[in-house]
Amino acid sequence: MDLTDTVAVVTGASSGIGEATAKALAREGCSVVLVARREDRLERIADEIESDRTLVIPTDVTDEDEVTAMVEETREVFGCLDILVNNAGVLRVDPVAEADMADFREQVEVNLLGAMNTTHAALPVMLESEHADIVTVSSVNARHPAKEGSAYTATKYGVNGFCRSLRKEMADEQVRVTIVMPGPVDSEMRDWENWEGRALEPTDVAESIAFAVSRPEHVEIPEITVSTTDKLR
Repeated sequence: MDLTDTVAVVTGASSGIGEATAKALAREGCSVVLVARREDRLERIADEIESDRTLVIPTDVTDEDEVTAMVEETREVFGCLDILVNNAGVLRVDPVAEADMADFREQVEVNLLGAMNTTHAALPVMLESEHADIVTVSSVNARHPAKEGSAYTATKYGVNGFCRSLRKEMADEQVRVTIVMPGPVDSEMRDWENWEGRALEPTDVAESIAFAVSRPEHVEIPEITVSTTDKLR
C-alpha cells in the first residue's frame, strides 16, 4: 500500500526505535509527527529527515492533556491521522525486593498508560480515515520474562492484552492493530545484563513496522516478533 500522503504519529521518537521508525516512514512518503519529551532531539531528527512534512510536538505521553493537544495539533496541521506508532517506553532493571516503587510506577505510566493515552486520544480521529494503523512496540519479554525486569515485563504483558482486545473492537472498522515484539535492541534502553548475544539495530524494528503498515488494506499483521539469530537466553 502506498503511504504517500498518509500522516503518522511516532511516540518516543527522540532516539532508538522511534527515531528509526520516523525516518523509515518519512522515506515511504508519510508526513511524520515526532513526539517525545526531548524537544532538542526531535528538532535534530526532523532536520535529518529533510522534509517539510515533519512536525515536532514535545509531549509527555503520561499527561492526558498534552496527548490530547498533540492529536488536535496533528489534525489541525495535516487534516488527519492515519498511523499511530506507540513506542515511548522506559526500562528499569532491579530485583523486586530492592526496586524503587517510583521506578515501577514510572514504567507502568509510560509503557502501558502512555500507549493507552495516545490510542484513546488518536482513535476518534483515525476512525475518520479511510484506512488506519495502530502499531504498538511491546517486547519479547511479554513471552519470555527476563530476570530482574519484573515491572517492565508486566507492562508489556499489559500492552499486549490492551492491543489484542482493541483489535477485536476494531474488527468491523478500518483500523488495523499490530503488536511488534523486539528482542534486545542496541539503544538507550538496552540494559539486560544476562543478554550476551548480538542485539538488534533500531532499523531492524523500524523496517518491520514500515512493512506492517504498508500491507494491502485487506491484510492485517496482528503480531510480529523480531529477534536476531542469537537465541534468547
